[in-house]
Amino acid sequence: MRCRARALFSLFLVAVAAYAVLSALRWPFKAALFPLAVGIPLIVLAVAQLILDLFGWAEVARGPGVDLEFSAEVEPSAAVRRTAAIFAWIAGCILLVLLVGFPVAVPLFVFSYLSLQSPAGWWLSLTLTAVAWGFFYGIFQRLLHLPFEGGWIQIWLGI
Repeated sequence: MRCRARALFSLFLVAVAAYAVLSALRWPFKAALFPLAVGIPLIVLAVAQLILDLFGWAEVARGPGVDLEFSAEVEPSAAVRRTAAIFAWIAGCILLVLLVGFPVAVPLFVFSYLSLQSPAGWWLSLTLTAVAWGFFYGIFQRLLHLPFEGGWIQIWLGI
């Protein structure tokens, strides 16, 4: 019974993804890009799972489903500080995007993270920032022509 339910769910995913891909084929490129990028891999993976559900052998559980063990090499207080620092960087990136927009926030964030948080030197930080900005600008603005909204600062200043 359980194998049949899994196979039905896999078949359902194949059907939904196939419908999304076939529908997106008639759309303009920009509109169809996301459904195609998600739908095609979903079809492949769901068909593979369907084949395993129908013809594969049964899984035998040996041990717990999730074997979660935190590292004993790091003190809990250090792990908490590192986790807080990661969340602070993520929150800072989001705030930076809100304030100055994506095109300015990407290089500012990459440079500030590399120069303040990592052991990378100034030249490596500048080089990697230029590469990240070039990749971002080349893909999203030159190739895909995606306009980005300005940040709150640009809106307030009328830029």
